[in-house]
Amino acid sequence: MAKEILTKDNITLGATLTDKEAAIRFTGQILVDNGYVEASYVDKMIEREQVTTTYIGNNVAIPHGTEDAKKAVKETGLSVVICPDGVDFNGNTVNILIGIAGKGDEHLEILSKIALVCAEENNIQILIQASSKQEIIDLFSGVN
Repeated sequence: MAKEILTKDNITLGATLTDKEAAIRFTGQILVDNGYVEASYVDKMIEREQVTTTYIGNNVAIPHGTEDAKKAVKETGLSVVICPDGVDFNGNTVNILIGIAGKGDEHLEILSKIALVCAEENNIQILIQASSKQEIIDLFSGVN
């Protein structure tokens, strides 16, 4: 049976991160710690950020590995890190980091769901102000 894509273990609320690289490494390490990716995937997330930013607007960044990082993905998974004070991504403030690791093309469907949730300013505020990990799971599961 495949692992759940987003669990409470994959979510960190109230993170304080010093810079973009630390934020990406923290987001990626959650995926490593919970068995979604090999440790090498985190370096590929940093490499991807150097090619083009993963900041998508609305205070959201979606760090993920490069195309050749797919071999380091064991299971499709997400990590969500909420940084109430924000992290600087090339002049943009990021409060929500969503790390993605996808087997095959599964990441494309996940990206579209994330984009729909994060396109609404109301949802962004719910995520930033979430007081429980379940609130975040519910929002991404469409339970709200």
